Amino acid sequence: MTAIHSFFRSRWIEVPANVSEPHAGLPRGFRAAGVACGIKPSGGPDLGLLVSDVPQTSSAARFTRSGTQSAPVLLCRERCELAGIRAVVANSGNANAATGRPGYENAAEMQRAAALAGGVGSAGAVAVASTGVIGVPLPIDAVRRGIAEAGHALRHDGDADFAAAIRTTDAFAKHACLDVELEGGVVRLTAQAKGAGMISPGFATLLCFVQTDAALTPDTADLLLSVTVKRSFERVSVDGQLSTSDTVILQCSGESGVQVQPETEDELLFGEALDAVLRQLALYIVSDGEGARRVGRVVVRGGDDRAVHRVARAVADSPLVKTALYGGDPNWGRIVQAVGMAMPGTAPLEVDVTIEGTPVCARGQYVPHDTDALTAAVQSEEIEYEIELPGEGAETELFFSDLGHEYVTLNAEYAT
Repeated sequence: MTAIHSFFRSRWIEVPANVSEPHAGLPRGFRAAGVACGIKPSGGPDLGLLVSDVPQTSSAARFTRSGTQSAPVLLCRERCELAGIRAVVANSGNANAATGRPGYENAAEMQRAAALAGGVGSAGAVAVASTGVIGVPLPIDAVRRGIAEAGHALRHDGDADFAAAIRTTDAFAKHACLDVELEGGVVRLTAQAKGAGMISPGFATLLCFVQTDAALTPDTADLLLSVTVKRSFERVSVDGQLSTSDTVILQCSGESGVQVQPETEDELLFGEALDAVLRQLALYIVSDGEGARRVGRVVVRGGDDRAVHRVARAVADSPLVKTALYGGDPNWGRIVQAVGMAMPGTAPLEVDVTIEGTPVCARGQYVPHDTDALTAAVQSEEIEYEIELPGEGAETELFFSDLGHEYVTLNAEYAT
């Protein structure tokens, strides 16, 4: 994929009217850097440091639900002041997962070194994240040197370097820089994310770091992050695989002087902007799904909450649906098959299926339609599938990538 010139690109994202896109630069109070310290054999950037210079920074965080969590995730949950994270140190090329006690001590060493390099004092104010190959010891000496170098390189416009340093198989860096107009004034909102494979609903399945100079209490930050993560990173799938390392962190320096109070218009406006940013980042991750050509959106209505989520997941993770999406083939029979697998029973299921606005199946039966026109419609980069189950009241959506030759090639050779 070519470089992104405008952040919001998907037809499925509603861009708030109070949001504009400045040229670059972190919110007031933040500095960042990205360096190469030798973790990646390619020699590219692989260590990022991001720091808030404001002691009163508030924050919120979310982590993977995997039963085999990485050492950095365990460390953050056990040793971080999650409501007051001032710095983030993240490396790519090595997940520091399934590395036992030595891996945990290496994560703790990263935390201590970053606290010193970033000048934040307490190690508990530093969050640690790692992404890359699982089950390989972290080269801590190289990482320690990289953290010291990143500390000297910190600057207000270092967000792009930080975003580049956390990439693994990502074809492009994913980052946002927005100004948000609130009733109390203008605040800046920036974010950096990585993710292309090992992506599945269940939690974030990626790394994402968000910064703002708006002033939010830890409770407000936690509430807004919770709601927006559920509408973004919890609704994407590339390959149905839950990562060991998922981390999402929101930091609020308050340096704009604009207070976002609970249950106010500003809380709503800021929340809408955060929601749009995370949803677009989630879609960039899906569109970067290791060789992906297209993104699918499946919307399921009817039945109950459990049923719609089960059906959406079955469709999004179906290799048959995903390969049809890759080939631009409107093979709706594969969708019906996935629905039936998710909703087993002895009686025929009266399901409706619509692809790009064209009904193809009603009450479980074929609907005559223009096959050539539908085939032409599914050649674009974004394809929408709508599924109606018997009953009323529940609805969900899920974004997913296709599955093609490049995904198999990349993952067959990933660790070698």
